[in-house]
Parts: sequence; C-alpha cells; structure tokens
Amino acid sequence: MRGVSTLELGERDELLERLEDYYDAVPRSGARAEGFGALTLFVREGQGWPFYARPTPGWRGEVTAADVNRVRVRQRELGIPESFEWVAETAPALRAAVEQSGLAVHAHPLMVLGPDVPAPEVPKVAGGVVLRTVGPDDPVLPSALAVPHLAFADPGTGVGVAGVAELAQAVRATAGDGAVERSAARIRAGLTSVAAAVEDGRALCAGQHQPVGKVSEIVGVGTLPAARRRGLGLAVTAALVADARSRGVETLFLSADDDDVARIYARLGFRSVATAMIAEPAE
Repeated sequence: MRGVSTLELGERDELLERLEDYYDAVPRSGARAEGFGALTLFVREGQGWPFYARPTPGWRGEVTAADVNRVRVRQRELGIPESFEWVAETAPALRAAVEQSGLAVHAHPLMVLGPDVPAPEVPKVAGGVVLRTVGPDDPVLPSALAVPHLAFADPGTGVGVAGVAELAQAVRATAGDGAVERSAARIRAGLTSVAAAVEDGRALCAGQHQPVGKVSEIVGVGTLPAARRRGLGLAVTAALVADARSRGVETLFLSADDDDVARIYARLGFRSVATAMIAEPAE
C-alpha cells in the first residue's frame, strides 16, 4: 500500500469505505448496537473491554453537539466510558461536534498494509524469547491478555518498572473473571487471533487481530514495561501479520499512538492513509 501522498483519491475512498464496514461489523460479535441517528453506540454484552460510539454507516445528515450529548447521557446511564471513535477523513464534521460537547480529541495515524505488500519477515528476538500464536488452551493465554493492560498503564516506549512480578499479580487479579474463557471462545470461533513473545512460560509482549472477511485490525499490542527496547512489539506485530495472511486477510490496518510509533510500523510496510480519532472526557 502506498503512502497517503501517492494514494489515488478514488483508491483511498474505496479503502476507507471498506474500513468503515469493518468498524461497524467487528463490535457486533460481542455487543448490541443502539442507534442515535448520526451515531451508533456499541454496548458490550457481558464482561470485557467496553466499546464506544461511532458514526452511523451511510448517515447523510448533519451531526451536532446535541447528538453527541445524547449518546453521552446514555453512556453515563449504562456506566460505560464516554468514548467516541471515528476516521477524520470519513466524518470530518464530527470533531467540531465532539469538541463542542466538551470532550478531548486525540488524533492517531491510521496505517494500512494492503494486499500488494508482501508479509514482512518476522524479526528474530534475542535470548530465550519465542514468538507464537496463542491457542485457546495455551497456558500462556492469561499472561498474553494481561500484559497489554500493564503496557497501556505505563505508556511510551521507554523501559518501565512493571515486570514479571507485576505481571503475575495482574494474572492472579483477573483469574476467575471469565476474560480468559471469553477470549478462548473467540479464538475457537475465529473472531480473534492472539500472538505473543514468550519467555519462561509468560508473555512479555502480546497483541491481537480480529478478522472480518478479508479485513482485520491489529489491536492491543503491548510490551511489559520492564521488557521494552528489545524489539518485541515489532516482532509480535509481524507475527500477527503472518497469521492474518495465513487466514486469507488481504487488508490489515492499525492505529499508531503517534508519529514515532508510526515509523516503527512503517518498517513492516504499513503506510499512513488517514487519521483515527478518539474522544473522551478530559482528565
């Protein structure tokens, strides 16, 4: 996939339409959809990561701060985060409406690896670390699900404090909450694939992709803060690409935290094509 500067307008429009179909489809395997005109709120059924509101596919009317506020009222009623996600180039008017409602907006490079780009070679990792796809009955699955939470709690790329002791504590804290069982069921159903960099029986880095037809998004790639700067995130991402291609996925995409992280993903062939927007209450 070429960069956004050389991607033909018609090609990008077609690509973004394909991604919009994906964005609308993927939450429906674990959530119900509530319509609010210009916006659709996805509400998770059961435990797990909460979802968000997105633009309603095919909506041709305007979107206002009042529309956003109606959704926020419903989110507060349900006790879920007041979170909105969209693509700036697909819904250009939404940012102003969201900001008028009082939410903070964050922009992230939206990157795509198209079908014309070969799957990258999975980088080698040092030491006793092994890269693998995590099956539903793999004993490493609990730590593969826990490690991104520790990573996102300590953002950035610098080496952090949280290590294997904190990881073990996080695994114990979530034991019995059903998260592992739900993820195992999604893996069996082909809805989610998990890859991890494993050392001494625990995941030091892990991530997922969630295929819908020939499109999939790579999400939740996170490295244990104490294990950063070892190339694990790049290797896990490459392993996810290889797994997705083996399943017939042609278009892979992800949202990078910032331009520095985007440059890392560019090493695997991902190219920025648009801007992913996330809105949430200001801290």
